[in-house]
Amino acid sequence: MRRRYCRVREVVAAAATALVLGGCSVGVPDPRAANTAPAVSRMPAAPTVTPGHDAGAVAARSMPFSAGDTLGPGSPAQLSNGLAEAPGWRQTRADTGGAGEYRKSDGCQAAGKAGVNQWPLVETGDRESTERLFAYLDPTIQPEYLAPAALRWGGEQGKPGPTVEVLVLERAAVPKGKAAVMARVFGRTGSSVVVTLACPSAQSLEAARADVARWLTVVPPGE
Repeated sequence: MRRRYCRVREVVAAAATALVLGGCSVGVPDPRAANTAPAVSRMPAAPTVTPGHDAGAVAARSMPFSAGDTLGPGSPAQLSNGLAEAPGWRQTRADTGGAGEYRKSDGCQAAGKAGVNQWPLVETGDRESTERLFAYLDPTIQPEYLAPAALRWGGEQGKPGPTVEVLVLERAAVPKGKAAVMARVFGRTGSSVVVTLACPSAQSLEAARADVARWLTVVPPGE
């Protein structure tokens, strides 16, 4: 793997270092050189229009890995900035599509990013594609290292709603603390969402993951 490609262990180490340096970033592969599908433009600030895509129906149901084919081609999901509204959190950087960076009063940091042009990672299903994303970032990561988790899938903040299935990797952070990477590849759209967390302790990471699951929403594609 070429040095210029990000690895999960580097992302985790960088996120942990950010506890001291005050920055937090997330890497999402964008292997355009190996792109085998038509190019997709950069993530827009507003949802795209996709003929034949029933956005309302898709947004009303949970999005397990097995439901990935219900998305319309060319309609990538986005990330909300809802974590900025969670108690103790503030947004330190905002990007197009709702992605950004956040800091919590207990020292935890979070970063989220939505990616496009992920076609070389797409396998037969979304779960396999997500496993390949982790392997692309770090070839030592095996599927059994990854655990299932869920994020909000649209819905109204503060009320029960549908969820989107993701995979999560937890590791010790360097030089101390605990870090996690949560990701989902949407094979139908050739896109992905990745959320990283770095905290001073396992307990604070558990609380931060609960905050992310409650406040950070994966926004379904619109019409």
